[in-house]
Amino acid sequence: MARTPMARTPRAGTPRARETRRHAALALLEFETLACGILAGDRMVKRAPIALLRCGTVHPGRFLVLVGGSVASTEEAFRAGVEVGETERALRDCVLLSDVHPALHDAVLGTRRELVGEALAVIETTASPALLAAVDAAVKGTPVGIGEVRLADDLGGRALALLSGSLTDAAAAVEICVERAGNQLLRTALLPRLDGSLRLLLDATTRFAASPHLEPAGAEYPEEATCSWDG
Repeated sequence: MARTPMARTPRAGTPRARETRRHAALALLEFETLACGILAGDRMVKRAPIALLRCGTVHPGRFLVLVGGSVASTEEAFRAGVEVGETERALRDCVLLSDVHPALHDAVLGTRRELVGEALAVIETTASPALLAAVDAAVKGTPVGIGEVRLADDLGGRALALLSGSLTDAAAAVEICVERAGNQLLRTALLPRLDGSLRLLLDATTRFAASPHLEPAGAEYPEEATCSWDG
């Protein structure tokens, strides 16, 4: 007779997921070692009454800590994390966004939006904090939209952002990102007129494993040829 699994009772003090709220400030720290990242997260949450804490391992063996809340509490937590990282010589990169753009705030927490306009700007950096700094400056300086922001996981530690809008705005966004990301910039691409089929795929996901199968308009099917192994 099959046994019915018992419901797991949350432990006392276990944090519960809440409705997503926008925070005035965000800070992201990337650590070279997992031990240092966990230590820093502990110091940060103890130092200030932050309203948001998200942390965990990312490729390739690094640790990200994201905090948010009021400007004062986020700044204080950020300083605590930096102190740990510098003392342990394990801080890879960090960014404090005291007035984070709402679109970037939502994108960091997982919101995806359809690409708008004819042009697409692709921004790729070697560290996640550098990407946030660059994209925050770009969306504040131009009216581009954020399609997606990905941080480190399944990217070999890299970070990726898709920005869309008019060709003029997308080009300006690329220039801002190049300047703001500095030596953490890996590559940018500007697509003046994004193909419609590719747009549909990118709107769905940038992950190959999750990408839907799509037959582009005007697909050509050559006549079936006899293969040598057909006999």
